[in-house]
Amino acid sequence: MSKHLLIVSHSQSGNTKSMLDAVYAGTTDEEVTGVEVRTLHALDAGVDAVQWAEGIILGTPENFGYMSGALKYFFDEVYYPCLEKTRGLPYALFVKAGNDGSGAVASVQRIVAGLAWREALPPLVVQGELQANDLEICREFGMTLAAGLEMGIF
Repeated sequence: MSKHLLIVSHSQSGNTKSMLDAVYAGTTDEEVTGVEVRTLHALDAGVDAVQWAEGIILGTPENFGYMSGALKYFFDEVYYPCLEKTRGLPYALFVKAGNDGSGAVASVQRIVAGLAWREALPPLVVQGELQANDLEICREFGMTLAAGLEMGIF
């Protein structure tokens, strides 16, 4: 039986979308066979998608030292309906940062702490221009979470 992994993200300029594409490529690598992956834009993801998931990856650009408004909207929509139903959900976060990304990371961590989700991997923050190596790291990030979910580590 496949595990369910949800990726929820938002991209304004396309950089976070490039990171998402690489993360997704990792989650669907041929070596990971027991995970069904769904990707949703933050404005389209809701309670049903979160409750379907057995793991979640969140992606956001850093906007004014915070997560994107779309990801915040996602949390606004799912927070109370999921509060008691998704405790312990393993999650990971990737951020495309214009500055150091710490504000975006902290803003997400405050909300997921309230939801009692479990950080499966340390946040992945890419600063500055995306390089090929950054995208390979994103791919490995996605593959690590998917493989860990498949093996029951997360």
